[in-house]
Amino acid sequence: MKKILFIAIALLSVVSCGQKNEDTSAVVPFDYVMRTRRSIRDYDPSKPVTEAQVREILSAAQDAPSWTNSQPSRYYVAISPEKADAVRELIGERNKKVTAGAPIFIVSTYVRGLSGFSRGNMFNEIGDGWGAFDNGLSNSYLVLKARAMGLDTLIMGNRDSDALRLLLGIPENETVMAVIALGYRASDPVKPVRKPLDEIAKFL
Repeated sequence: MKKILFIAIALLSVVSCGQKNEDTSAVVPFDYVMRTRRSIRDYDPSKPVTEAQVREILSAAQDAPSWTNSQPSRYYVAISPEKADAVRELIGERNKKVTAGAPIFIVSTYVRGLSGFSRGNMFNEIGDGWGAFDNGLSNSYLVLKARAMGLDTLIMGNRDSDALRLLLGIPENETVMAVIALGYRASDPVKPVRKPLDEIAKFL
């Protein structure tokens, strides 16, 4: 009897672990997420990404800090095949080629005049640059959350912002920052060499 009970408990543990693994973001160590996040330029077209997954990723991006909680970042998700293909045509030939298998593109923008301003007045010399700074923070949360969920990304700066604005209905008071490809990697890229810490940090 004790042996049967032990086996039943063991089976329940295995099932429980399997269920937990469905939500990879809950079990994957953060160091692993940072270590395995790469700019992916080879996507598996056979693996779709759902709207629910994108919503979870963007909800995580909303947790990023911003100037006085102004939350200037905005995201435009090309999730239909037609819109995704249209965005792909606006990111340059090289990016178009390396994201051929990516099913979704997310265009990130920020609303000007929010971050870096107090009661409509520029707070310091950086001004609207804080909007770009905050958008970068949100984008970093986005790509790390995607990796924690087993997905991959590529942040691209080569894009036709005017055409994207027209295609996606982006208001004139928003600055188009980046196009982010989202999907599943088809191969593992080699990790690029990072500079020694003492080259980028000064301890005083």
